[in-house]
Amino acid sequence: QVQLVESGGGSVQAGGSLRLSCADSGSTFSINNMGWYRQAPGKQRELVARITSNGGITNYADSVKGRFTISRDNAKNTVYLQMNSLKPEDTAVYYCASIKSWLTGSIGSWGQGTQVTVSS
Repeated sequence: QVQLVESGGGSVQAGGSLRLSCADSGSTFSINNMGWYRQAPGKQRELVARITSNGGITNYADSVKGRFTISRDNAKNTVYLQMNSLKPEDTAVYYCASIKSWLTGSIGSWGQGTQVTVSS
């Protein structure tokens, strides 16, 4: 069973950086595609970035391209989201998830989320 725990959220000023981590306590992490999603108040949850099981393919939302980087360490069962040049509009709860289907985007499991707040 996949159990995902995010960490690394917090408050930062615009232009700053944060690195989110998501640790998987299950035994199937290395074969799972993984993603980071976010949900701002009053908005739908959206995909931020995703990565294939071996890290060979990554996709990003247009709004974060060039600023965010997703990576993973299969030896540590952990996926990361490095966020640079943060903007107030990046403020949201960030969730990691295991992706059941790369094609459809269906989700296997969600983490509990971590708050990121960017002040201007």
